[in-house]
Amino acid sequence: MTASKDTGQPQLSSKPPVSGRGWMLRGARAAISIPAFILTSAFVGFAGMARETGLSLAETLLMTGAVWALPSVVVLTGAMASGMGVIPAAVAVALASVRLMPMTMALMPFLKVPGKTKTWHLLIASHFVAVTAWVYAMKNLPDLPREGRLPFFIGFGGGVTSFVFVSTGIAYMLVERMPPMAAGALVLVTPVYFLCSLWGAARMNADKAAMISGLVLGPLFFLYFPGLDLLWTGLLGGTLAYLATRFWRRGLS
Repeated sequence: MTASKDTGQPQLSSKPPVSGRGWMLRGARAAISIPAFILTSAFVGFAGMARETGLSLAETLLMTGAVWALPSVVVLTGAMASGMGVIPAAVAVALASVRLMPMTMALMPFLKVPGKTKTWHLLIASHFVAVTAWVYAMKNLPDLPREGRLPFFIGFGGGVTSFVFVSTGIAYMLVERMPPMAAGALVLVTPVYFLCSLWGAARMNADKAAMISGLVLGPLFFLYFPGLDLLWTGLLGGTLAYLATRFWRRGLS
Protein backbone atom coordinates (compact mmCIF):
# COMPACT_ATOMS: atom_id res chain seq x y z
CA MET A 1 0.00 0.00 0.00
CA THR A 2 1.49 3.37 -1.08
CA ALA A 3 0.16 6.98 -1.07
CA SER A 4 -0.38 8.91 -4.31
CA LYS A 5 1.69 12.10 -4.64
CA ASP A 6 -1.25 13.99 -6.20
CA THR A 7 -4.18 12.97 -4.02
CA GLY A 8 -2.56 11.45 -0.99
CA GLN A 9 -4.95 8.50 -1.35
CA PRO A 10 -3.55 5.03 -0.73
CA GLN A 11 -2.88 2.91 -3.82
CA LEU A 12 -2.21 -0.80 -4.15
CA SER A 13 1.39 -1.54 -5.10
CA SER A 14 1.88 -4.13 -7.81
CA LYS A 15 4.88 -6.43 -8.08
CA PRO A 16 6.82 -6.28 -11.36
CA PRO A 17 6.28 -9.34 -13.58
CA VAL A 18 8.93 -12.05 -13.42
CA SER A 19 11.10 -12.17 -16.55
CA GLY A 20 11.87 -15.31 -18.50
CA ARG A 21 15.38 -15.36 -17.04
CA GLY A 22 13.87 -15.05 -13.57
CA TRP A 23 11.67 -18.08 -14.16
CA MET A 24 14.68 -20.04 -15.43
CA LEU A 25 16.59 -19.21 -12.27
CA ARG A 26 13.64 -20.34 -10.17
CA GLY A 27 13.57 -23.60 -12.11
CA ALA A 28 17.30 -24.08 -11.61
CA ARG A 29 16.89 -23.54 -7.86
CA ALA A 30 14.03 -26.07 -7.81
CA ALA A 31 16.38 -28.61 -9.41
CA ILE A 32 18.26 -28.81 -6.10
CA SER A 33 15.92 -31.46 -4.76
CA ILE A 34 15.66 -35.04 -3.58
CA PRO A 35 14.66 -36.33 -7.06
CA ALA A 36 17.83 -34.81 -8.54
CA PHE A 37 20.01 -36.46 -5.90
CA ILE A 38 18.32 -39.82 -6.43
CA LEU A 39 18.82 -39.57 -10.19
CA THR A 40 22.45 -38.58 -9.61
CA SER A 41 23.02 -41.66 -7.47
CA ALA A 42 21.71 -43.83 -10.30
CA PHE A 43 24.09 -42.21 -12.77
CA VAL A 44 26.93 -42.95 -10.35
CA GLY A 45 26.04 -46.60 -10.90
CA PHE A 46 26.00 -46.00 -14.66
CA ALA A 47 29.48 -44.44 -14.44
CA GLY A 48 30.73 -47.68 -12.92
CA MET A 49 29.03 -49.70 -15.63
CA ALA A 50 30.48 -47.49 -18.35
CA ARG A 51 33.99 -47.81 -16.95
CA GLU A 52 33.72 -51.59 -16.67
CA THR A 53 32.46 -51.71 -20.27
CA GLY A 54 35.55 -49.84 -21.46
CA LEU A 55 33.97 -46.50 -22.34
CA SER A 56 36.20 -43.46 -22.01
CA LEU A 57 35.33 -40.48 -19.85
CA ALA A 58 34.47 -38.41 -22.94
CA GLU A 59 32.17 -41.14 -24.31
CA THR A 60 30.45 -41.54 -20.95
CA LEU A 61 29.81 -37.82 -20.63
CA LEU A 62 28.64 -37.60 -24.26
CA MET A 63 26.09 -40.34 -23.66
CA THR A 64 24.96 -38.71 -20.41
CA GLY A 65 24.39 -35.30 -21.97
CA ALA A 66 23.08 -36.35 -25.40
CA VAL A 67 20.96 -39.43 -24.67
CA TRP A 68 20.10 -38.32 -21.12
CA ALA A 69 17.33 -40.84 -20.24
CA LEU A 70 19.01 -43.42 -17.99
CA PRO A 71 17.31 -46.59 -19.35
CA SER A 72 18.32 -45.62 -22.89
CA VAL A 73 21.89 -44.93 -21.79
CA VAL A 74 22.07 -48.33 -20.08
CA VAL A 75 20.63 -50.07 -23.15
CA LEU A 76 23.15 -48.35 -25.42
CA THR A 77 26.05 -49.26 -23.12
CA GLY A 78 24.92 -52.88 -22.99
CA ALA A 79 24.60 -52.99 -26.77
CA MET A 80 28.11 -51.65 -27.20
CA ALA A 81 29.49 -54.11 -24.65
CA SER A 82 27.92 -57.07 -26.47
CA GLY A 83 29.34 -56.01 -29.82
CA MET A 84 25.98 -55.20 -31.33
CA GLY A 85 26.06 -53.27 -34.62
CA VAL A 86 25.15 -49.62 -34.96
CA ILE A 87 21.71 -50.19 -36.51
CA PRO A 88 20.54 -52.85 -33.98
CA ALA A 89 21.84 -50.68 -31.14
CA ALA A 90 19.96 -47.66 -32.51
CA VAL A 91 16.76 -49.73 -32.76
CA ALA A 92 17.19 -50.98 -29.19
CA VAL A 93 17.66 -47.44 -27.88
CA ALA A 94 14.67 -46.21 -29.90
CA LEU A 95 12.46 -48.94 -28.42
CA ALA A 96 13.66 -48.06 -24.92
CA SER A 97 12.91 -44.38 -25.57
CA VAL A 98 9.52 -44.74 -27.27
CA ARG A 99 7.87 -44.24 -23.87
CA LEU A 100 9.09 -40.63 -23.90
CA MET A 101 6.96 -39.68 -26.92
CA PRO A 102 3.54 -39.77 -25.19
CA MET A 103 5.11 -38.09 -22.15
CA THR A 104 6.38 -35.27 -24.35
CA MET A 105 3.03 -34.94 -26.12
CA ALA A 106 1.25 -34.69 -22.75
CA LEU A 107 3.67 -32.06 -21.43
CA MET A 108 3.97 -29.69 -24.39
CA PRO A 109 0.42 -28.21 -24.07
CA PHE A 110 1.32 -27.13 -20.51
CA LEU A 111 4.44 -25.32 -21.76
CA LYS A 112 3.12 -23.68 -24.91
CA VAL A 113 1.70 -20.17 -24.95
CA PRO A 114 -0.54 -19.99 -28.06
CA GLY A 115 0.79 -17.53 -30.61
CA LYS A 116 3.96 -16.73 -28.63
CA THR A 117 6.01 -19.85 -28.01
CA LYS A 118 8.59 -20.65 -30.70
CA THR A 119 9.03 -24.20 -31.92
CA TRP A 120 12.75 -24.33 -31.18
CA HIS A 121 12.04 -23.40 -27.57
CA LEU A 122 9.81 -26.48 -27.29
CA LEU A 123 12.50 -28.61 -28.95
CA ILE A 124 14.98 -27.53 -26.29
CA ALA A 125 12.47 -28.35 -23.55
CA SER A 126 11.73 -31.76 -25.09
CA HIS A 127 15.34 -32.84 -24.57
CA PHE A 128 14.86 -32.70 -20.81
CA VAL A 129 11.74 -34.88 -20.84
CA ALA A 130 12.50 -37.91 -18.69
CA VAL A 131 10.60 -39.42 -15.79
CA THR A 132 12.13 -37.18 -13.12
CA ALA A 133 11.46 -33.90 -14.94
CA TRP A 134 8.10 -35.09 -16.31
CA VAL A 135 6.69 -36.10 -12.92
CA TYR A 136 7.86 -32.85 -11.35
CA ALA A 137 6.46 -30.77 -14.22
CA MET A 138 3.05 -32.42 -14.34
CA LYS A 139 2.69 -31.97 -10.59
CA ASN A 140 3.93 -28.37 -10.26
CA LEU A 141 3.60 -26.53 -13.59
CA PRO A 142 -0.21 -26.16 -13.47
CA ASP A 143 0.25 -23.90 -10.42
CA LEU A 144 2.53 -21.50 -12.35
CA PRO A 145 1.42 -18.74 -14.76
CA ARG A 146 1.48 -20.00 -18.32
CA GLU A 147 4.18 -17.60 -19.50
CA GLY A 148 6.53 -18.83 -16.78
CA ARG A 149 6.13 -22.57 -17.31
CA LEU A 150 8.46 -23.04 -20.30
CA PRO A 151 11.46 -21.09 -18.91
CA PHE A 152 10.91 -22.68 -15.49
CA PHE A 153 10.96 -26.17 -16.99
CA ILE A 154 14.05 -25.42 -19.08
CA GLY A 155 15.78 -24.08 -15.98
CA PHE A 156 14.76 -27.15 -14.00
CA GLY A 157 15.79 -29.60 -16.72
CA GLY A 158 19.03 -27.78 -17.44
CA GLY A 159 19.88 -27.67 -13.74
CA VAL A 160 19.26 -31.38 -13.21
CA THR A 161 21.16 -32.31 -16.38
CA SER A 162 24.17 -30.15 -15.46
CA PHE A 163 24.30 -31.53 -11.93
CA VAL A 164 24.08 -35.13 -13.15
CA PHE A 165 26.63 -34.46 -15.92
CA VAL A 166 29.25 -33.15 -13.50
CA SER A 167 28.54 -35.85 -10.91
CA THR A 168 28.84 -38.60 -13.53
CA GLY A 169 32.26 -37.33 -14.55
CA ILE A 170 33.47 -37.24 -10.95
CA ALA A 171 32.02 -40.69 -10.27
CA TYR A 172 33.72 -42.11 -13.37
CA MET A 173 37.10 -41.11 -12.00
CA LEU A 174 36.39 -42.35 -8.47
CA VAL A 175 34.14 -45.36 -9.05
CA GLU A 176 36.98 -47.89 -9.13
CA ARG A 177 37.22 -47.39 -5.36
CA MET A 178 33.55 -48.29 -4.93
CA PRO A 179 32.48 -51.93 -4.40
CA PRO A 180 30.78 -53.33 -7.55
CA MET A 181 27.73 -54.36 -5.50
CA ALA A 182 27.24 -50.78 -4.27
CA ALA A 183 27.59 -49.33 -7.79
CA GLY A 184 25.01 -51.80 -9.13
CA ALA A 185 22.62 -51.13 -6.27
CA LEU A 186 22.67 -47.39 -7.00
CA VAL A 187 21.25 -48.07 -10.48
CA LEU A 188 18.20 -49.65 -8.85
CA VAL A 189 17.45 -46.58 -6.72
CA THR A 190 15.96 -44.67 -9.65
CA PRO A 191 13.33 -47.28 -10.72
CA VAL A 192 12.09 -47.51 -7.13
CA TYR A 193 11.86 -43.73 -6.89
CA PHE A 194 10.14 -43.52 -10.30
CA LEU A 195 7.49 -46.02 -9.24
CA CYS A 196 6.77 -44.20 -5.98
CA SER A 197 6.67 -40.80 -7.71
CA LEU A 198 4.37 -41.94 -10.50
CA TRP A 199 2.03 -43.61 -8.01
CA GLY A 200 1.88 -40.45 -5.91
CA ALA A 201 1.31 -38.23 -8.96
CA ALA A 202 -1.40 -40.46 -10.44
CA ARG A 203 -4.74 -38.66 -10.51
CA MET A 204 -6.89 -41.35 -12.12
CA ASN A 205 -7.52 -45.00 -11.36
CA ALA A 206 -6.45 -45.85 -14.90
CA ASP A 207 -2.95 -44.58 -14.15
CA LYS A 208 -2.59 -46.80 -11.11
CA ALA A 209 -4.11 -49.76 -12.95
CA ALA A 210 -1.57 -49.29 -15.73
CA MET A 211 1.32 -49.34 -13.24
CA ILE A 212 0.01 -52.49 -11.56
CA SER A 213 -0.41 -54.28 -14.90
CA GLY A 214 3.08 -53.15 -15.90
CA LEU A 215 4.58 -54.61 -12.73
CA VAL A 216 2.87 -57.93 -13.45
CA LEU A 217 3.56 -58.12 -17.19
CA GLY A 218 7.05 -56.59 -17.21
CA PRO A 219 8.93 -59.61 -15.78
CA LEU A 220 6.98 -62.00 -18.05
CA PHE A 221 7.81 -60.09 -21.23
CA PHE A 222 11.41 -59.71 -20.08
CA LEU A 223 11.72 -63.51 -19.92
CA TYR A 224 9.89 -64.40 -23.12
CA PHE A 225 10.39 -61.30 -25.33
CA PRO A 226 13.76 -59.80 -24.37
CA GLY A 227 14.52 -56.59 -26.24
CA LEU A 228 10.82 -55.86 -26.82
CA ASP A 229 9.68 -56.29 -23.24
CA LEU A 230 9.28 -52.57 -22.51
CA LEU A 231 7.28 -51.95 -25.68
CA TRP A 232 4.90 -54.88 -25.19
CA THR A 233 4.48 -54.19 -21.49
CA GLY A 234 3.45 -50.61 -22.23
CA LEU A 235 1.09 -51.52 -25.07
CA LEU A 236 -0.64 -54.46 -23.45
CA GLY A 237 -0.54 -53.17 -19.88
CA GLY A 238 -1.91 -49.77 -20.84
CA THR A 239 -4.64 -51.33 -22.99
CA LEU A 240 -5.71 -53.71 -20.24
CA ALA A 241 -5.75 -50.89 -17.69
CA TYR A 242 -7.88 -48.71 -19.98
CA LEU A 243 -10.39 -51.48 -20.69
CA ALA A 244 -10.59 -52.55 -17.04
CA THR A 245 -11.25 -49.05 -15.73
CA ARG A 246 -13.75 -48.37 -18.53
CA PHE A 247 -15.80 -51.49 -17.73
CA TRP A 248 -15.56 -50.67 -14.02
CA ARG A 249 -17.01 -47.20 -14.61
CA ARG A 250 -19.83 -48.64 -16.69
CA GLY A 251 -20.64 -51.06 -13.90
CA LEU A 252 -20.95 -48.18 -11.42
CA SER A 253 -23.19 -46.10 -13.69
